[in-house]
Amino acid sequence: MNTTDYMVRGTAAGGEIRAFAAVSTQLAEKARQIHNTSPVATAALGRLLTGAVMMGSMMKGDKDILTVIVRGDGPLEGMTVTADTKGGVKGYPYQPEVIIPAKSNGKLDVGGAVGAGTLTVIKDLGLKEPYVGQVELVDGEIAEDLTYYFAASEQVPSAVGLGVLMDRENFVSHAGGFILQVMPQASEETIAKLEERVASVTSVTSLLASGKSPEGLLEYILEGMDPEIMEKMPIAFSCNCSYDRMAKALISLGEKELSDLAKDGEPIEIKCQFCGSAYTFSPEDIGEMLEVARS
Repeated sequence: MNTTDYMVRGTAAGGEIRAFAAVSTQLAEKARQIHNTSPVATAALGRLLTGAVMMGSMMKGDKDILTVIVRGDGPLEGMTVTADTKGGVKGYPYQPEVIIPAKSNGKLDVGGAVGAGTLTVIKDLGLKEPYVGQVELVDGEIAEDLTYYFAASEQVPSAVGLGVLMDRENFVSHAGGFILQVMPQASEETIAKLEERVASVTSVTSLLASGKSPEGLLEYILEGMDPEIMEKMPIAFSCNCSYDRMAKALISLGEKELSDLAKDGEPIEIKCQFCGSAYTFSPEDIGEMLEVARS
């Protein structure tokens, strides 16, 4: 894993606040390169990848998987992102080349690209059924949507800040964010102080551009609240696709679909939606899969 990008987990106010922060610049840039995203799609996907990688670290089991799906009626249409518990995350936008006018303040209009719709969080914790939570999108800007998800679906008052800054060549120059959560034992004084500090953060990307590390983000936002870093973890765009996984996906299409593919007598190529890796299956391979599907 790339060690330039990383996240930290910590506490503040004597354990009354749980805190996460990440710098995800290279992660977001790799996603931009893989999907050849437009600036507004890069910002949207980069924010969701950053939020999801921090949320993934909140789960306990080594094999737990978090999936976050955004669906909207804007031109981006939506995004799907999955994260594990070890700092690996991957994702893709549904319409990567979308271009819309910037906001009146010059910032990329992520909310306009996403539109109105839903945010769905699926946690596969190795149980019979995954946990599924869904909320309406608040503004499509991702951070507020995740804030609302935590409050409405998990009943955890939270503050989420996410940002992706592009340079003049439309490469990602800075990306990162934070998630702050109020624990049940938090006092009214702590909550009020946290709200005041979060309100003072006008721009996550400004803090990142000033050179703030994940620790620096928490130290700044939680000033006067004794933040304590408990863990540091590298994060990266990471895909676990493979020839075998793609073969299983093809077999799962069923006998009829595979029969139609076999009739063509041509090799087929399948690309991973998450990372763009291509896998080629010969007519003989498809024939073998057909036998498996029939058995």
